[in-house]
Amino acid sequence: MKIAIYTLGCKVNQYETQAMEQELRRRGHEIVPFTDSADAYVVNTCSVTAVSDQKSRQMLARARREHPQAVVAVCGCYAQTHPEDVRKLDVDLIAGTGDRMGFLDLLELELEDRRPMESMDRAFDRRGFEILPAGGLEGRTRAMLKVEDGCVNFCSYCIIPYARGPIRSLPLETAVERTRELAAAGYREIVLTGIEISSWGHDFKNGQSLIDLMEALCAAAPELRLRLGSLEPRTVTEDFCRRAAALPGLCPQFHLSMQSGCDETLKRMNRKYDTARYLESVTLLNRYFDRPAVTTDMIVGFPGETEEEFAQSLAFIEKCGFAKMHIFPYSIRPGTPAAEMEQIPKSVKEDRAKRAAAVADKLHQTYLSGCVGQVYPVLYEQERNEKFSGHAPNYMEVLVDGGKALHNRVLSTRIVDTDGSALLGILEETP
Repeated sequence: MKIAIYTLGCKVNQYETQAMEQELRRRGHEIVPFTDSADAYVVNTCSVTAVSDQKSRQMLARARREHPQAVVAVCGCYAQTHPEDVRKLDVDLIAGTGDRMGFLDLLELELEDRRPMESMDRAFDRRGFEILPAGGLEGRTRAMLKVEDGCVNFCSYCIIPYARGPIRSLPLETAVERTRELAAAGYREIVLTGIEISSWGHDFKNGQSLIDLMEALCAAAPELRLRLGSLEPRTVTEDFCRRAAALPGLCPQFHLSMQSGCDETLKRMNRKYDTARYLESVTLLNRYFDRPAVTTDMIVGFPGETEEEFAQSLAFIEKCGFAKMHIFPYSIRPGTPAAEMEQIPKSVKEDRAKRAAAVADKLHQTYLSGCVGQVYPVLYEQERNEKFSGHAPNYMEVLVDGGKALHNRVLSTRIVDTDGSALLGILEETP
């Protein structure tokens, strides 16, 4: 059968889609683009904002409208958190965020019987970690390895704990096995992903933490580069940095979740740190690593944010000196405490987003300029704009002259300039 999957949302969703595609291929099915003719269309949904919900509904409606005879199936966070809304849509199979392999079993049954089916569970009742195939799409140089699921932070703007349930971790021994498999398959880098990877190991209650996992994976496959997903700043301690800096394969890019640079706003967000603790993490990373790329996300226009609080956030991000930032105007997520708070006018949110983006771009340009003259081992991935594109360990994009012979090679590259968004380099060695 021909099956098409459309994925919305985060890297965890992307990882789970890749795992489902691998399993479907193993079962003899053909994976085709969502725009092609197929026997079944699957939408792996997101529910992080109301806009995400809307996009999920739109993709399901599109699949049904354009392919009325095909099976239309839905899974993911929107289906998990809003099953009553999904039931009103013209879909054949509904599942949430659990038991991906069971979902594929039902999809195959649906393709045979064409009887509407539903498989939902209570996210908060989950205790086991579903082990899925690791890897990336064919031809990829970088693979994702999901090592954690669930979150118990309950930030006031976020519905994800309700969609994903409590913390569950991939056992260390299994993570080591998967990492060795990815190295043997030819991948050059793995990215640890999860809903909240900083909480890896908490459910084991044996003292294991994320840094123990990192050390084990680097020892198991020293030829692989290891890149971390988003971290809670409380993860970054003196012990974490000391041990992490001793790992030669660890990429010095750290995405520290921030959301706001104002303590009062952080309190309303129900974040578990203040700006002093956050700055401590940034300071530690800069002490133990040579020009690490510290990146972050920032929400502007959060309910109740005053102009003074916004100004505090702008001053704070300049103090941190981020290498790159993602700026988001606050988007209402119905069903969360923040949705009931005093809202900021849209025009104000948009204005603050532009002002924050201008500061973020200035910081990004400063970081890129500081890379000129450096030599990095760059993992080359694909052709782009008549150049070949790759990423340095700090995850800055590097462009060089070259062809397909560079694909999946790690080559020493001297940075000679920047075009404002990427680094321009010259190869220091023959491909």
